[in-house]
Amino acid sequence: MTKVKIKRGDNVLVTTGKNKGSKGEVLEVIRKEGKDPRVVVAGINIVKKHVKPSASNPQGGIVEKEASLHISNVALVDKNGKATKTGSKVEGDKKVRVAKTTGETL
Repeated sequence: MTKVKIKRGDNVLVTTGKNKGSKGEVLEVIRKEGKDPRVVVAGINIVKKHVKPSASNPQGGIVEKEASLHISNVALVDKNGKATKTGSKVEGDKKVRVAKTTGETL
């Protein structure tokens, strides 16, 4: 499986596709065995889903929700708003993620 360097709550920039250039917060990281990792980003890649009536939603209808993106199509954003790669550094006895562009901890 691929090493995932993006975590829930990180701010990311979409690098390819119809939402290219959009920024948002990661809501969920989806890792399934045998499949590539994907992320769900708030307000990005909105799709319309047709929902059947159920007990929790008696009306049913068309619902807009965020669909997942492949993890290679997003890049982590540093505090300046630019895309960055991550490195790691040991501070004290903890290992922390560091932005390669600014050198600050994420």
